[in-house]
Amino acid sequence: MPGRHAADGATLAVRLFALSFAAAMGLGACWLILLASDTDGIDLVDMLRAALILITTAWLAWGAAQALIGLISRPPARRPDPDWRPSTRSVVLVPICNEDPVATFARIAAMDQSIAAAGLTPWVDFAVLSDSRDETVAARERFWFTRLLRDRDGQGRIFYRRRRSNEGRKAGNIEEFIRSSGGAYDFAVILDADSLMEAETIGEMIRRMEAEPDLGLLQTLPQIIGARSFFGRAMQFSAAFYAPVFARGLARMQGPTGPFWGHNAIVRMRAFAESCGMPELSGPPPFGGSVLSHDYVEAALLARAGWLVRVDDDLRGSYEEGPENLVAFARRDRRWCQGNLQHSRLVTAPGLRGWSRFVFLQGILSYLSAPFWGAFLIVSVLAVLTPHRPNYFPMPYQLFPVFPDDRTKEVVGLAIGIVGLLVLPKLLIWLQAARNGRALRFGGAGQALRSFLTELLLSALMAPLMLMYQSRAVLQVLAGRDGGWPANQRGEGRLSWTEAWAAGGWIALFGATGLVALFFFLPGMLGWLAPVFVPMVMAVPIIALASRPLAPPLFTTPTEAEPTPVIRASAAIQERWGAMEPAEEPGIAAQAVG
Repeated sequence: MPGRHAADGATLAVRLFALSFAAAMGLGACWLILLASDTDGIDLVDMLRAALILITTAWLAWGAAQALIGLISRPPARRPDPDWRPSTRSVVLVPICNEDPVATFARIAAMDQSIAAAGLTPWVDFAVLSDSRDETVAARERFWFTRLLRDRDGQGRIFYRRRRSNEGRKAGNIEEFIRSSGGAYDFAVILDADSLMEAETIGEMIRRMEAEPDLGLLQTLPQIIGARSFFGRAMQFSAAFYAPVFARGLARMQGPTGPFWGHNAIVRMRAFAESCGMPELSGPPPFGGSVLSHDYVEAALLARAGWLVRVDDDLRGSYEEGPENLVAFARRDRRWCQGNLQHSRLVTAPGLRGWSRFVFLQGILSYLSAPFWGAFLIVSVLAVLTPHRPNYFPMPYQLFPVFPDDRTKEVVGLAIGIVGLLVLPKLLIWLQAARNGRALRFGGAGQALRSFLTELLLSALMAPLMLMYQSRAVLQVLAGRDGGWPANQRGEGRLSWTEAWAAGGWIALFGATGLVALFFFLPGMLGWLAPVFVPMVMAVPIIALASRPLAPPLFTTPTEAEPTPVIRASAAIQERWGAMEPAEEPGIAAQAVG
């Protein structure tokens, strides 16, 4: 059994810095709000506003600290061994549920082709684990699986299994495979249906697992590929340009108690089998039933059992697809919201590492921060509407006389929060990329700057919309409404104006009502709250136009400018297969696993 791995001094120092930075920024914002209150004293409304701004600013500062840590850190010096060959057996698991089988099996064919080119075929198998309930989809899966077997001569090493019941959803699907067939393998590379990975990456992950017997899970940082819309390409650029720096900071901060994002990772089969059984939570959904965000729980269970859980930000060649519009993103985010809030029942589970509990709390706060921001705005309006309130903490003199009026103080505090904690980390990432030459891979420093500024503008426009979507999601969960696990709709792209209205019309009406109310009752706050309410009023055109196709050079990424071999192979196979319509089932029987 592995030993219990404690965070080293460097990891503890990084954690202390991040916590201190977040606390200092939160307390600073709280201080500014209190000083901007009535100079005669502080009342309950002031204290509520201060508490809300403390929490929300600390959350923003936590993300900024992660970026700062990533900027000053360097990846560990890990050099691949060109002469290495596995001494173990691994399986690449691809759980699917009502997916497009052409795209899914084309990716598997491309990865198997890459595996063969790297000489790893004798040690690596593939297993497609279907949870599809739609019989038409299942029939197409069988057809394209047999096509995959023929094209790749995959008999005996590429398998397909469809479960009779999708109990436990994805976690249950993988768990069933481990129970029935896991003993045949030392490691499992867990992917999603839209995942893609170079053979060199898979091989390097296996090599690192073999070299460290206590390593239970190794997570890569997937890069988004294949985006076509304005929204999708902005996400793709962010994932390629900013995410590696944030991931490096996360890796330094998490240490041996790292994350699991549910896919594009490798696990030690024995560790997973012994540690990661996922029970049903008592009671009905949304807080009971199947654990939706099972990946974070599995990482915590591995760490509890003494296994190392690590994210290696230096691993490249790991890819996935992303949503092509805000509606698809919000739909996926609704499930994550319920899963993260569900973790409130697991924070006090016995034996968990302290950092694992803290990660659960982070995940919960990541969604509660949206309604906290909304509550801060509402309470701020109430504070102006009720200027004469009883003061519970008299202030004998004005502590902060530098600013001429209270409103200026809050504007300065808000500017510090937004610019310092949201914009500055991204700007520093661009400056570092321009200085060290990384920006050349994104079209050059000037093109990367244009992409950075455009992504910043799009984020500013969409932030109020996401505040509304996430606040609604939190309220739905707290009200006991189960969002379930909606089927993935990959490839969902351009939205019509009717679809955009159906998704964002309620936000537009809310924003318009807010602006009208401000105009008649609080015209002095229009300038303050316009950056929040105006994008809400524009929700429908923002949603619709962001789903439209966008061509390069804006948001150019390295994999788009120069696709890697597995990306090119996947696209070519998918194009070739997509032109074929199955007339009848081929005569090759699908191999079952387990």
